[in-house]
Amino acid sequence: DFVAALPIGRFHGVGPVTEAKMKRLGIETGADLRAWTPERLRETFGSAGAYYHAVARGIDGRPVRAHRVRKSIGAETTFSDDTAAFEVLAARLAPLFDKVWAAADAKGMRARTVTLKLKFSDFAQVTRARSLPIPVAGRAGLERIGLDLLAGLFPLRRSARLIGVSLSGFAQDAPEAPLQLRLAL
Repeated sequence: DFVAALPIGRFHGVGPVTEAKMKRLGIETGADLRAWTPERLRETFGSAGAYYHAVARGIDGRPVRAHRVRKSIGAETTFSDDTAAFEVLAARLAPLFDKVWAAADAKGMRARTVTLKLKFSDFAQVTRARSLPIPVAGRAGLERIGLDLLAGLFPLRRSARLIGVSLSGFAQDAPEAPLQLRLAL
């Protein structure tokens, strides 16, 4: 049961102070919270006790927002062998550029920010981003910026195990390039 195994600090409405209080009372997970009666929760946590009783049982009255505005579109790949070679990393980015651009294009979304991510074998990661005044001009523009961000990380001090690219800063249905306006002289 997902809720039973969830650490108490991950529940919506349980902040650091309440989490510390619950842990002092032996409430570490949703299962521990579920074991408490509504009365005991109300006595201990006041009006929030009824809420804690409900969420421990997977009941949450907050509305579900199924149609959120997408903030980013990205893709990444993990390598079977770590590498620090620019050519290998650049080659691994090519299908990611295709995938990310196709997803954004299919939704009519144009982004102003390109982010590149590298993760290393010790799970440390580095990201580099570039924001433009206008949306990225096509898949070729995404590739040019992505490879430029990658080149800026070289030489690498250690081998990478994962590479990813994402688009963000969307303007729905924005033009790919600025319009050239005529100046009346």
